[in-house]
Amino acid sequence: MNIWNEIKESFHTGSNLVKLIYLNLAVFIVVKIVHVFLFLMNIDSGFSLVDWLAVPASFGSLILKPWTLFTYMFLHEEFLHILFNMLWLFWFGKIFLLFLSEKKLLSVYLLGGLSGAAFYIVAYNIFPAFEAASAGSVALGASASVMAIVLGAVTISPNFEVQIPFIGPVKIKWIAIVFVVLDIMQIPLGNAGGHIAHLGGAFLGYYYVSQDKKGKVVANWFDRFMDGLFSFFKKKRNLKVTHKRPPVDDIEYNAQKLKKQAHVDQILDKISKSGYDSLTKEEKDILFNMSNKN
Repeated sequence: MNIWNEIKESFHTGSNLVKLIYLNLAVFIVVKIVHVFLFLMNIDSGFSLVDWLAVPASFGSLILKPWTLFTYMFLHEEFLHILFNMLWLFWFGKIFLLFLSEKKLLSVYLLGGLSGAAFYIVAYNIFPAFEAASAGSVALGASASVMAIVLGAVTISPNFEVQIPFIGPVKIKWIAIVFVVLDIMQIPLGNAGGHIAHLGGAFLGYYYVSQDKKGKVVANWFDRFMDGLFSFFKKKRNLKVTHKRPPVDDIEYNAQKLKKQAHVDQILDKISKSGYDSLTKEEKDILFNMSNKN
């Protein structure tokens, strides 16, 4: 029971990135347990939990199962599928959170999944190549959502460098370009729906963050909706009353705010030119504290 309590505590106190990984793992485990139970009880009713959670390409089936637009992005059948998706989500999610808030990470994940589903469904209903397969085709997996996080991180800091074994430091923009190109090239070779969904997620991640950099709010209505529907994503904090001396006036307050923002902009520019590892410990702490306040 100590392990279970530690998992619950880790979920409740963890970041949105941690919660997303836990939810994907939980759905994977539940689906597997249900499958084992049906097998042991020799129940062959034709029921499949995967069919009820995966998003269908057919508009007729989608109308009957609208919840699948959300559930499919947490659903995996194969261990390697969820393993690589969660590794990518963790790696690029950590980079994403260096620059943007946890709330935006959650929004990009969910909107990226919805965008991936939209690309997949539309493609399977307008292109002749998928006409025969569209009626029985379904999509599942967090890949579109993960691609949204990847492209979001790349858009905010394309020259951020990561260490790749046997290769060395590589800018994340080149990693993203390689995977986007591979997704396009592999559409005729198999799992076309999956590759198209990846591109939909990648588009959303790029668009969301590029607009955010310009100060434009993308899908503000969605953020408000998520605040109400998924309030459990927020960290629980003990109430603490503090008394701070207010600024002398609004002018001084705004001046302080602009000065802090200018410092952060200098740090971000330094990352773009020289990579995250070039920052001092003080600069890393400033960036981390600012991202947690957003």
